[in-house]
Amino acid sequence: MAKQPLNPNASSRVLEQLRGKHVLITGTTGFLGKVVLEKLIRAVPDIGGIHLLIRGNKRHPDARERFFEEIATSSVFDRLRQDDPDGFETFIDERVFCVTGEVTEPLFGLPAERFRKLAASLDMVINSAASVNFREELDKALAINTRCLDNVAELARQNASLAVLQVSTCYVNGMNSGQITESVIKPAGEAIPRSTDGYYEIDELVRLLDDKIADVRSRYSGKQLEKKLVDLGIREANRYGWSDTYTFTKWLGEQLLLKALSGRALTIVRPSIIESALEEPAPGWIEGVKVADAIILAYAREKVTLFPGKRSGTIDVIPVDLVANAIILAAAEALAEAPRHRIYQCCSGSSNPVTLGQFIDHLMAESKANYAAYDQLFYRQPTKPFMAVNRRLFDAVVGGVRLPLTLTGKVLRMLGHDRELKILRNLDTTRSLATIFGFYTAPDYIFRNDELLALAARMGELDTMLFPVDARQIDWATYLRKIHLAGLNRYALKERKVYSLRSAKARKKAA
Repeated sequence: MAKQPLNPNASSRVLEQLRGKHVLITGTTGFLGKVVLEKLIRAVPDIGGIHLLIRGNKRHPDARERFFEEIATSSVFDRLRQDDPDGFETFIDERVFCVTGEVTEPLFGLPAERFRKLAASLDMVINSAASVNFREELDKALAINTRCLDNVAELARQNASLAVLQVSTCYVNGMNSGQITESVIKPAGEAIPRSTDGYYEIDELVRLLDDKIADVRSRYSGKQLEKKLVDLGIREANRYGWSDTYTFTKWLGEQLLLKALSGRALTIVRPSIIESALEEPAPGWIEGVKVADAIILAYAREKVTLFPGKRSGTIDVIPVDLVANAIILAAAEALAEAPRHRIYQCCSGSSNPVTLGQFIDHLMAESKANYAAYDQLFYRQPTKPFMAVNRRLFDAVVGGVRLPLTLTGKVLRMLGHDRELKILRNLDTTRSLATIFGFYTAPDYIFRNDELLALAARMGELDTMLFPVDARQIDWATYLRKIHLAGLNRYALKERKVYSLRSAKARKKAA
């Protein structure tokens, strides 16, 4: 979708509404949190202050120290450092405030008076902290994806004018099918009582989950305990209509906030599968290996050639910069408008769909034609096709091939050959990836984002240019073949260049 020329008289409602405001962000050690932080620093220079809740660790017990060593060094800030290094450092010094705390501890682990002062100093909190491990131990997933939101709600209780923005996921949809709108999601499995206000009553369910966790803890320990808690999470998620513990506990978190912040300003932003940047801060910028990338990487390394999936299904992928822009647009609206509950989905499936088959075909074509350009991703030219087949056929093929190979491997080891068969290892990799991600490659739903597009239209012409959220601007062939693969190769699979704000200041003084 071509960009239209800008009206010279246009003004930015976002910049006006965020001017002088103080925002707390959690989760800035993560991928999305970094992009939100970078965009606020670069595009909203008049923001009053950005407060970052950062957990201390053994190497860096102080939040400010950890920020300088682990966040400020990220390549996400390369554009800011290149365009205006002095301005970037000044902004960090004067308007980035680091709070040493832990999202899962009561009051973030802060003394009550410190927590009260923090709440009083804020206009908004953006919670992007989460465990995105699809097979997390249930107690840990509940702690970070559900229970920690009690702390966010407590901030709002201590500051009645505070606006809350919760970053959730479109996949709280679970196993529902069809057109999925920007609304409270009904569980697809066992019934959960619903209040007259629209949210689902989860207190009794969480108590039941706690009892089951306690029972498992009383009977197991060590690695076996971890496995049993993972299995419990998957089993309970499936019972109520979700494919994994992550999406189940994120849905529970939505219900907690909807109840706790009744009558207050709460915005829930649900992204679909977040992948590398379309344009900002740099095309292809990414950190780590995401959902689709684990499968791409396994194919590139010739570990996977078969995967369960529906070629005709819409795989909903959204670049991270569009998600960050949606968060900032929604934050500006929440600060300016009357407090109420709002839900926005940042996705591509309803406006600019790409099927799993098209996704695979684009990546295969690029890998065959230009594999040498992606030296960190492809060690050599792929020779085998990547095929998506239905789950029943996949299970039959993998199970049918693995059994005789297992027997062969045992015979070889009995004869003194200790090296495990490569094909057996590859089958195990395939099966493991399919267990984790297979639900996402056989979609039976379309996420809609009509409300988000309406929000962008309301914010006006300039903000549509400054903070684009419309997936119709994505050319999938260009994005997947040239931007995303290049980003994986450059950012996710190569060691990042370490940059230190402190060392830069020391060099400046020495000069």
